[in-house]
Amino acid sequence: MLYQLHEMQRSFLTPLMQWADASSKLFSNPVSPFAHTPFSQRIAAGYELMYRLGKDYEKPAFGIKTVKIKDADVGIIERTVVEKPFCKLIHFKKDLSDKAFAALKQPSVLVVAPLSGHHATLLRDTVRALLVEHDVYITDWIDARMVPLSEGPFHLHDYIYYVRDFIRHLGPDVHVISVCQPTVPVLAAISLMATNKDPKLPKTMTMMGGPIDPRKSPTAVNDLAIEKPFSWFENTVIYSVPGNYPGYGRKVYPGFLQHAGFIAMNPGRHAQSHREFYQHLVQGDDDSAEAHRQFYDEYNAVLDMPAEYYLDTIKTVFQEHALPKGTWEVGGQLVRPQDITSVALFTVEGELDDISGLGQTRAAHDLCSGIPKEKHLEFVAPKCGHYGIFSGRRWREIICPKITEFIKANA
Repeated sequence: MLYQLHEMQRSFLTPLMQWADASSKLFSNPVSPFAHTPFSQRIAAGYELMYRLGKDYEKPAFGIKTVKIKDADVGIIERTVVEKPFCKLIHFKKDLSDKAFAALKQPSVLVVAPLSGHHATLLRDTVRALLVEHDVYITDWIDARMVPLSEGPFHLHDYIYYVRDFIRHLGPDVHVISVCQPTVPVLAAISLMATNKDPKLPKTMTMMGGPIDPRKSPTAVNDLAIEKPFSWFENTVIYSVPGNYPGYGRKVYPGFLQHAGFIAMNPGRHAQSHREFYQHLVQGDDDSAEAHRQFYDEYNAVLDMPAEYYLDTIKTVFQEHALPKGTWEVGGQLVRPQDITSVALFTVEGELDDISGLGQTRAAHDLCSGIPKEKHLEFVAPKCGHYGIFSGRRWREIICPKITEFIKANA
């Protein structure tokens, strides 16, 4: 019922938000006479803030049109190469002839994006930086409310099978980068491939800020998953998709509830950010105001997660700790990271990460005991929070170059 009430509220608010948007333009557009009245900037700023606080945020585009390679701008063509019910594999193809692209000798990289609230476009900065030296693919997870019930459920083991299929599609020379939540299913997928002696094992796996072993340096996210019984998650955050979406009747963890949780983790910081946005509009600081818009256009765009997948993750990863304990079975097979021997491993953590605590990702090295010592690498980014390890200046200037060197060294 909560989902239906949310949709009803959204339908009531939409005309009001459209009015607020139009009013903001009325008091800010220089061709409008109202823009030259006293206090017009303050009025316009107030209306825009109202609009942005109440509007519905759709999935943004990646919007990567070009990348600079050797002082030349190269066009980027975004295309879907594999399409599954719950995910698309997207290729950021460089607009070059086959001969010119081959001359670049760029290794293929599969970026496995999180299915944990935000869209894959949250990794836009990750993709843009990697494109300079790599041929980049990314998993673009589909909002569960848009997937018809006839497509069946989507469990954590289905995520693992999707990752395995994408790795096989790209061949044995691919390098896999997983960011946050997918570090666990990616390690499981590669472990199962190694156990079964799959000839298309990737060359390397880079794991960034993920809960491989959530028992190490537990954060508020980990504490919540342990403090609440499994039944609480089943009965409190799972709802059915209403009838105005293709996924009508599907059980999901709704995006609007996830977004409320994101805001609740740092309410003061978000309130201050919105106050500063209002002040920037009043002062005419367009650059700062636009930076705020871009950040929250992405941050506020959320998707529904399939209920089975979410509940599996809570139980298997955060409550049972099945991966580090060695008790996780997928399709009747035990997940054995120690069977991996040829895939190089690089872990990246943020010193100030408040989502996946320090040491949680590094735990992969202890589990992957079969990998030769020279193929292990780890890095803790100083003064870096969770989002900073895959987006922003530290990502571009420090972390991405280290990943590039790691891939080159193990190509």
